[in-house]
Amino acid sequence: MNSEGNIRHEIRIALLIDADNSPAAKIEVVLAELAKVGVVNIRRAYGNWKKTELKGWEAALHPYAIRPMQQFDYTKGKNATDMSLCIDALHLLYTERPDAFAIVSSDSDFTPLVLHIKERGAKVFGFGASKTPMPFVDACSQFLDLDKIGQENEVESANGQEADTKPTAPTRVAPAKLRQDTRLVSLLRNAVEAAKGDDGWALLSLVRNQISNQASFDPRNYGYATFGKLVSATELFETANEGTPRVSIRDARKAKPKLVN
Repeated sequence: MNSEGNIRHEIRIALLIDADNSPAAKIEVVLAELAKVGVVNIRRAYGNWKKTELKGWEAALHPYAIRPMQQFDYTKGKNATDMSLCIDALHLLYTERPDAFAIVSSDSDFTPLVLHIKERGAKVFGFGASKTPMPFVDACSQFLDLDKIGQENEVESANGQEADTKPTAPTRVAPAKLRQDTRLVSLLRNAVEAAKGDDGWALLSLVRNQISNQASFDPRNYGYATFGKLVSATELFETANEGTPRVSIRDARKAKPKLVN
């Protein structure tokens, strides 16, 4: 409830996990990210739970209140999990009508599903590995590379004892490589151009929103904790009002040349 006494609408999220193509050790990271934007009131993980490969997920189901959805393999060597997840997603879309879906998978087969969900007005948060095909990444409202964020949960060693783990350190993309990423540079420059005022400066927050409305984007996929740090690392923009809520940037190419005496 806000200061005016109005009840704030909480975004309802349906979390659907392709357990065959997702790491159980990252579930805490996924839930922590979703908690920033809403409430995950539907939690389901799909897979053939008779498989030994899913033992890691079995251990995570109860602690995180995730409902296991059993799907047997109809053909040897090929699972039917994808189809089962898609059917449930469409059923939820037209019955429960969540405000957003979160799909945890590294499989591009879910791309048509993501596009359909977005056409119906719901956001889609994607989570997957670095190997996730770009069609699925680009289709999501926002996609987070799980290989570049978070901390691995403790895992059991062969003798049953819990092994020590260290936080996964995100690898930062070097400034020179960022500038060589034509898609990223074009996205940033076009967003600044669209958000700028008459003086050529654009509020960083407006630039970020502009990009969010255009493409799946998360600065952490490049190894930077915040959008501002990523922009600064490109060395393509000037910054003003740092340390204030009105941080602004402008294309360095538009800066007036300094006069030389």
